[in-house]
Amino acid sequence: MADEIVLPIPNLTIPQNLFVLSNPALKHLHDNARKDLLEGIKADQMGPYYKSVTSASNILPLDKTLLAEMEAANEEELKKLDERLAEAEKIEGESEISDALKARANYLTRIGDKERSLQAQKLALEKTPGLGSRIDITLTIVRLGFFFSDTEIVTTNMDKAEKLIDEGGDWDRRNRLKVYNGLHLLSIRQFKRGGELLLDALSTFTATELLSYNEFVGLTVIANTLGLKRVDLKKKLINAPEVNQVLPEIPVLGDLVKNLYECHYDKFFIALATLEQTHLIPSRLLSPHARFYTRVMRILAYTQLLESYRSLTLDSLCSAFGVGRSWVDSELSRFIAAGRLHASIDKVNGIVETTRPSLKNAQYETVVKQGDVLLNEVQRLSKVLY
Repeated sequence: MADEIVLPIPNLTIPQNLFVLSNPALKHLHDNARKDLLEGIKADQMGPYYKSVTSASNILPLDKTLLAEMEAANEEELKKLDERLAEAEKIEGESEISDALKARANYLTRIGDKERSLQAQKLALEKTPGLGSRIDITLTIVRLGFFFSDTEIVTTNMDKAEKLIDEGGDWDRRNRLKVYNGLHLLSIRQFKRGGELLLDALSTFTATELLSYNEFVGLTVIANTLGLKRVDLKKKLINAPEVNQVLPEIPVLGDLVKNLYECHYDKFFIALATLEQTHLIPSRLLSPHARFYTRVMRILAYTQLLESYRSLTLDSLCSAFGVGRSWVDSELSRFIAAGRLHASIDKVNGIVETTRPSLKNAQYETVVKQGDVLLNEVQRLSKVLY
């Protein structure tokens, strides 16, 4: 039964609050973030983490008394854990030694001591025989990577977790790994694949050690509004009971997905702008991709409208999206020039004409490009051989 208990360590709300504090543009959120950050640090007695944060920047002022209290508590607890481990190694069996190693590793993970916790978790992994426990330890190391924004730790141990689960992991751990993978893919801007994994885990979500259920549903909606086709948007998101249960608490997401589906583009633009300010920019995970996300979502909306007509006047487009003519002209010109929209603008007559690309022409161009690459490779090979 102990193997099934997944401890929420390290506390991933801590780096999120630190991120908010480090962003001057989020000043209106600083008071709550500072309060929550200090409360989280005190609750987990995070002496090493508090010391590293206060020494690296002035985001959080150093309270020497608080640091001394936490360091004393850390030293006392680690002494007890070391004594327990020594006793297990001396007179007890493999299972008790494994439990003692995991307890020590988990405490170091809880207090945010990166290097020592990584070493301790790896040692516990080596000494733990059970496959389920080994998967849990590996996922704890992945969470350490998320906590410290260390992509190498995340990717390396995600691969290890997948191999261990392939050896015989249960359904719960498989589903938890989908959430871990989905979260990682969102962090590297692979919204489509990441969204698919999150959607697969929607009805079986148990990874509360990683993020709350509401946060999970929010990320699932954000990622899949970008990646799903309009038909699937209705079937997999708008009609999903898990999503409908949470949307009243996050109304901007409901406005986003429903207005896009129902073609209320002016309301969709308002929801998208609100989402950017309330969920994308303040998020440590999504902030680096906020501009990308809003740009692609606007392209999606423009494409959805233009595909329904052979031509539209600029004025009707402005009316549909609730923006000025200069805005639409600038946006469409940029997206058309970049090849993201298949249309042309007749500025004299104030008309936007849709140009649907020929599938055969696209296939022909692909064959020509691939043929050129192949010929170049053959020429290089011939030079080496002859």
